[in-house]
Amino acid sequence: MSRIETDGMGPIEVADHVLWGAQTQRSLKYFSIGRELMPREMIEAYAIVKRACATANAASGRLSDDRKELIYSVCDEIQAGTHDEMFPLHVWMTGSGTQFNMNVNEVIANRASQITGQPLGSKNPLHPNDHVNMSQSTNCNFPTAMHLATALGLHGRLIPAVTRLKDAILHKAAEWNDLVKVGRTHLQDAVPITLGQEWQGYAGMLSDNMKRLEDALTGLYALPLGGTALGTGVNTDVGFDIRACDEIARLTGLSFRASDNKFAQQAAHDALVHASGCLRTLAGSLFKIANDIRLLACGPRAGFGEFNLPENEPGSSIMPGKINPTQAEALSMLALQVMSNDVAVGLGGAAGMIDMNVYKPLIIQNIMQGITLLHDGCDNFRRFLIEGMTANEQKLKHDLDHSLVLVTALSPAIGYDKASKVGHYAMEKGLSPKEAALELGYISAEEYDRIADPRLMLSPNIKTHS
Repeated sequence: MSRIETDGMGPIEVADHVLWGAQTQRSLKYFSIGRELMPREMIEAYAIVKRACATANAASGRLSDDRKELIYSVCDEIQAGTHDEMFPLHVWMTGSGTQFNMNVNEVIANRASQITGQPLGSKNPLHPNDHVNMSQSTNCNFPTAMHLATALGLHGRLIPAVTRLKDAILHKAAEWNDLVKVGRTHLQDAVPITLGQEWQGYAGMLSDNMKRLEDALTGLYALPLGGTALGTGVNTDVGFDIRACDEIARLTGLSFRASDNKFAQQAAHDALVHASGCLRTLAGSLFKIANDIRLLACGPRAGFGEFNLPENEPGSSIMPGKINPTQAEALSMLALQVMSNDVAVGLGGAAGMIDMNVYKPLIIQNIMQGITLLHDGCDNFRRFLIEGMTANEQKLKHDLDHSLVLVTALSPAIGYDKASKVGHYAMEKGLSPKEAALELGYISAEEYDRIADPRLMLSPNIKTHS
């Protein structure tokens, strides 16, 4: 069964059971490209935007209170996920996102008709353009929704997930604070470091990334809403933008405000490009952490074998007992995807022409996928790998005792040249550094033990007379 809906292009058939209208139906016909639907976070963001606009329009007297309350009611239903299936549009549509904006307008209007007992498509008591879209253009409300979706994702999901991962890593760092191991530079043995110190580095990387994400939020809080078509604010009343953005801030609890320069935010999307860059940087940090762990855990018999990883699932269909670093592999894979997404966002941001950027759906699709992947990846990596890891203390001690880099501690006592000879002699003869130093007669056993204690090499250790 179907009904006839109309728009500026004329009539079109729409299924009886759906809440969308003519423009949504045309988009389904002409843009059935790919499998990617508009990010679900944009539905919630648009519900907040439409609700805030209704508040601002009612305050000026342009929208009646009964229509305002109807918009409130439907927006609340949309935010609750009641009508998710009524937003079927693909990402690869008009670059402005106009049809998605109209999808929201039509669902709100038709649901209001349904609530009040009017026929679907009657545009009574709410008209999708005249009432739901009052004082707006897709050119200002779509980027506003993009800012909302991104900021809510960063503040409510990603930053908390990174915080939880950082705290789990700090817990391991404290647990392993006194566990001395061989450091490595150029993938070769280097001076000693504690496992805790190494992991403090990972935690510090994540702390720095959280600061970058918080900084990105500041740029996202300025909203172009009320700029309408080009940023001039045509078809709005004075103060609409401030009232609407203040209401968005109240509804979300975040510091959203009306932008001072809507022309910049509608012609370009630099705040979103910057946020995407911060996602890329975080992804790069997670890529390093994941790959460090899987390298240091490689083995267990024929590799570094410094860690014992949780045994979550069989690692092979042919080799019984094999355990693979699957969580590290998953995190590194999704990190590559996020870094790749940023390339698309950067190109999309740069490609805006004259007074509007028409790569909005591309930009928000890649950003929201990045936030989701990083959120889920951080939580899974923490729960199923970090929290269950243990250190292979026996292997760490064995490698440290036999490491030639302990001769570094001899340099201040016997000189660089002699210390170098100790290292080469130990390598040639298959000796420990201590055995080589004693055979060469460069130092006594007692003095070697005093000078070459690995724990003395974990911090500045040269005494001066100043």
